[in-house]
Amino acid sequence: MAEGFSAPRSEPICGVCQGVSVVPVMLSCWHPFCLRCIEGFWTRNPGVDHGCPLCLKGPSPGGLTHRTCPRKSEDTCRVSCDFCLVEKLPAEKTCLTCMASFCGLHVQPHLTGDTFRSHRLTDPSDDLSRSCCLDHSKPLEMFCRDCKLCICNVCPILGKHQGHRINTIDQAAEEKKNLLKACLNRLNCKNKQEAANVNQIQKAVDDLKTASTESKTFLAGLFAELRLMLDEEEKTAKSFVEQQMQSALQTYEEQTRACQERINITDSFTQTAKQIYKCDDAVQLLKDFTATEKDMQHHQQPADQIHPVPVTFKGVQNYFTNFKKALQAILKTPLENRLKKGVMNGPDTKQVVGLIHMTKSSGDKSTFLKYARSPTLEPDTLHPRLRLSESRETVSCGWLRKSYPDGPLRFDKLWQVLSRDSFFAGRHYWEVDLHRACKGWWIGAAYRSMSRKGDTEASRLGWNRGSWCMKRFDLEYWAFHNGTRTPVLLEEDPDRIGVFLDYEAGTLSFFDAMCGMRHLYTFKASFTEPVYPALRLWEGAITFCKLT
Repeated sequence: MAEGFSAPRSEPICGVCQGVSVVPVMLSCWHPFCLRCIEGFWTRNPGVDHGCPLCLKGPSPGGLTHRTCPRKSEDTCRVSCDFCLVEKLPAEKTCLTCMASFCGLHVQPHLTGDTFRSHRLTDPSDDLSRSCCLDHSKPLEMFCRDCKLCICNVCPILGKHQGHRINTIDQAAEEKKNLLKACLNRLNCKNKQEAANVNQIQKAVDDLKTASTESKTFLAGLFAELRLMLDEEEKTAKSFVEQQMQSALQTYEEQTRACQERINITDSFTQTAKQIYKCDDAVQLLKDFTATEKDMQHHQQPADQIHPVPVTFKGVQNYFTNFKKALQAILKTPLENRLKKGVMNGPDTKQVVGLIHMTKSSGDKSTFLKYARSPTLEPDTLHPRLRLSESRETVSCGWLRKSYPDGPLRFDKLWQVLSRDSFFAGRHYWEVDLHRACKGWWIGAAYRSMSRKGDTEASRLGWNRGSWCMKRFDLEYWAFHNGTRTPVLLEEDPDRIGVFLDYEAGTLSFFDAMCGMRHLYTFKASFTEPVYPALRLWEGAITFCKLT
């Protein structure tokens, strides 16, 4: 079926009703009709086989019996055919070679004939001056690569573009399209990577929220257990006090009963003595007195004075008072400091005997400064997200990748960098400033043969036979070598770490350079290659101190 289009200002005349076309369509012969008129004609004349009522041209070879005039913008519809003599039909194409516009009928020679095959056709344009050379009024058919301008074919011969590098318009356009295509591909890849980054960050956010919820639930249950334990301890303490009180009461009651019995016996003998005393018969008095004289002597003995042992509960009170004070002392310490000790003193680390290296003083710093070195960092090993200072002594994190040359020495996945300096013999001491290093850093040394590509044990500092490091992440400190990690217990966070290498002795030691050269950890090794100071960090910045 034929489809309608928006009529241009110069309305086509229907070949059937001879009026302005209503829902105009145009057949393959380029004769215009009303949609309803042409469909009615075909219905009434089935023998025409969807041909044109005017020229009787049959359906197109491709099977199309008619074609619809394309929809055009208002600006395009203003361009008329330069070859229509009576009624100007809207232009379908503009030829930049002929410098003229053609309707659908008059453009056919350009589409089918060999003579005009090389002409350049574009969408209709009413301002052909934009496609003409200002100097020679010729079509712009060339492109000057040196001046980056569109020119005519006279400019490189007689004009000011003689001797310049010239391409045809189509060649230049194709070249620019290829560049744009490559650019679009790179932009697409960039957006995909950024979208992947967003997904990774969102996953980290989701994991963080999940971990936070799980931790809060765990802590809620743990503190509920603690409250139950305290309630149970309260009941136990009160029960203990009650038992002690009942035991003391039983003793007091027994003592009271004994005293009362003695009082009753004394009262009974007192009555007997009073009766003898009142007796008027002297003989009877003497007989009764003689009979009770021994009992009288017994009962006249002074009563024992009883001193009840005072029972107090100061012991249990003092115990739980001290328990409260100890708990208060713990809770007064900031949680972060308590967690440092708690992480290292947890049940997992206590099961491994001898793995925790307690810190100790290591003597005068001047002893180490005899072997002072001031390493600088090698830019060719720097990960693209790391930045070097101008002095090459400080490395910092950047969230945008730098376009460094991807050489064989560069770490491409792990945020690591090696020193330019190496040590193959003797003793050497250098220091690393950590004031801006935040809570994620690795400090150590490595062989030059350590892998630089990928995120594997072969390329991770401290995870292979050719590297050693001390690591801090969050609140934990560890010593790493060949994939084995050893926890290091520190009471305070070091602001500057000193590293001492004794190549012949096979030791690599770490010290707190700001706290009396407090020893942190020492690796034992048999070095076989030059040793390079090495750094890795997660955020912030690390600086090699200038000691020489």
